[in-house]
Amino acid sequence: MKKITVMASAMALMFGSGLAMAKVSPEEAAKLGKELTPMGAEMAGNADGSIPAWTGGITAPPAGYQPGSFHLDPYAGDAKIATITKDNMAEYAPFLSAGVQKMFEMYPDTFKMNLYPTHRSGSYPQFIYDATIKNATSAELVDGGNGIRGAATGVPFPIPANGLEVIWNHILRYRGETAEIQRNQAAPTASGSYTLVETNEQIKFLYTIPGADAATLAKDNLLFYFKQVVTAPARLAGTALLVHETMDQSKQPRQAWTYNTGQRRVRRAPNVAFDTPGTASDGMRTTDDFDLYNGSPERYNWELVGKQEMYIPYNDYKLHSGDVKYDQILQAGHINMDLVRWEKHRVWVVEATLKDGVRHLYKTRRFYIDEDSWQIALVDLYDNRDEMYRVGMAHTVNYYEQPLVWTTLEVFYDLNSRRYMAMGLDNEGKVANFDADISAKDFTPQALRRQGRR
Repeated sequence: MKKITVMASAMALMFGSGLAMAKVSPEEAAKLGKELTPMGAEMAGNADGSIPAWTGGITAPPAGYQPGSFHLDPYAGDAKIATITKDNMAEYAPFLSAGVQKMFEMYPDTFKMNLYPTHRSGSYPQFIYDATIKNATSAELVDGGNGIRGAATGVPFPIPANGLEVIWNHILRYRGETAEIQRNQAAPTASGSYTLVETNEQIKFLYTIPGADAATLAKDNLLFYFKQVVTAPARLAGTALLVHETMDQSKQPRQAWTYNTGQRRVRRAPNVAFDTPGTASDGMRTTDDFDLYNGSPERYNWELVGKQEMYIPYNDYKLHSGDVKYDQILQAGHINMDLVRWEKHRVWVVEATLKDGVRHLYKTRRFYIDEDSWQIALVDLYDNRDEMYRVGMAHTVNYYEQPLVWTTLEVFYDLNSRRYMAMGLDNEGKVANFDADISAKDFTPQALRRQGRR
């Protein structure tokens, strides 16, 4: 097993891709909550102070926040540090992903990055910290990394030894216990025109329930239930998807069902995985693009490239605001960059390379994962010609009433068509509800049929 030394200095540290199955020692785990945060990030800031030390993140909502309303921006008073454009991009290149640099090349006159002070705002409930520290000495990869055991509630590998452990941390990061989300989406044409697709999503997380038992989770082999219903436009309304996500997809693949309004029946959907086009995506994203990455990791070899400082979208409360209209966000080529906040953070860099003998639209995927939340912040997607095909960006906020870090908008830029898919638009609708009154009975094929007919 290769030991990873996490350094606070700027640029990438290179590690081997060997798959380590062992748990960390009690001595290593004792660093959590001391030199490492309870989630496994470096507690200290960086050498020049541009990344501060983590001091607990957002621990209380800003004054005036009312539960159920759009989240107030705790950093609205921050002054912009600088703006990166095509003219000065070279000065910042060491801190820019290849995909971001490609966006400057594609849209030299309109793409820009407004830089703001870094706030390590990520925070989670105490039971997540406690469970994560416990998982550090018990969690293991199984079945070649296609599943885990010995972990529950918190992230399984706060001190990761390989790329698979990092990607499992992303998959299993805390996103509440239940959630109901209005995740509208649009795929503007090259001229900027679009049709809004409105969806309602319900999720019941089983893995992150406080006090969840690792042995029971492994036995039941279920991570969460997911249901998505399209509510507009009229031609798609009622189309519905149900997913039972398994912990070890080698034992049992993801279980999925769809409801088709034309046929008025529920069908098994074994192909809702990997590079099958996403729901109503106009071919702008794959199924496993959702959440920047989801599902079985079995088709890729995963290499932990290292860790580096990088500018990533962060604390995007302006983009999340209920005072902003969809037309202000959705523009030709890319979303309105005046609404996007970029901060310098440390990220884990993981590269996924397609295994021999299997197929996928993406031959290589390079992920940049925020150290404080295990949320994928950026992803560069390459086709089978080894050319960059798409660039994914996650615009996150701390939903501080929980607290938890999750996206307010996910955007995939297709470089060939010069179009993009924006998912998570709720500015003219309802904010995510992390106290949704839903139960397992709401996630059966029968429930899918009833909801699809409404």
